[in-house]
Amino acid sequence: MAKTVTQRLGIFLALAVVMAATRIHVSLLHHALWDASWAIFFLAGFWLRGAGRSAGLRWAFPLLMIEAVVIDYLVINGQGIDFWSHYCVSVAYWFLIPSYLSLWLGGSWLAKHQADLQWQTLGLAIVAFLVSWTVCYVLSNGSFYWLSDSVPLPRNLAAWLANLGDWYLPFLQTTALYVGIGAVVHVLAVQVARALQADQAGLPR
Repeated sequence: MAKTVTQRLGIFLALAVVMAATRIHVSLLHHALWDASWAIFFLAGFWLRGAGRSAGLRWAFPLLMIEAVVIDYLVINGQGIDFWSHYCVSVAYWFLIPSYLSLWLGGSWLAKHQADLQWQTLGLAIVAFLVSWTVCYVLSNGSFYWLSDSVPLPRNLAAWLANLGDWYLPFLQTTALYVGIGAVVHVLAVQVARALQADQAGLPR
C-alpha cells in the first residue's frame, strides 16, 4: 500500500509515541518484558521502507535509535544512578544498534516481498519476524552475557545457552504480541483504503 510523505510521518510519530509510552516505564531493555521497542523497529522497517528517499524521513531509523537511548538515559538518571554504572549498561549496550537494525531490515524485507493481504504474505511475515527477531535476540543477549561486567565470571557456552533459553519465550511473546497488533492495524487500514477507493470510483467493494 503506497504511502505519502505525510502518512509516513504520521506512522513514524505514532511509533515513536508508542515506544516512549512503553519503554519509559522500565529501566532498560534487559527488564523490559512489556517494552514495545523491538516490535517498533520491525514495524517501522515494514511501514517506512523507502522512507530514506522521502524528505524529512531519511533519518527514521537513527531518530528511533536516539529516542531509545535518550529514554534509557533519562530513566536511569531519574533513579539517581549514573548511566554507565547501571547493571544493564556496558560496552554491550552499543550492540543495540545492530540488534535493532536487524529488526528494521526484517520488516523492510517483508515490505519488499509482500503481496497485499495474500496468504503467502502471512508465511513471509512469520519468517521475516522470526529470523530478524532471533538475530536481534542473540546479539543483544549474547553481547550482554559475554561483554558486560555485570555477568559474573567464569563464563561458558553452556551457561549462555541456558540464559538464552530463560529469556527466549518472554521476549518473543512480548514482541509477537505488539507485532500482531500492528498486523491487525495494517489489515484494517488496507481494507479501509480499498473501501474508500471503491467508493470514489463507484465500484462494488
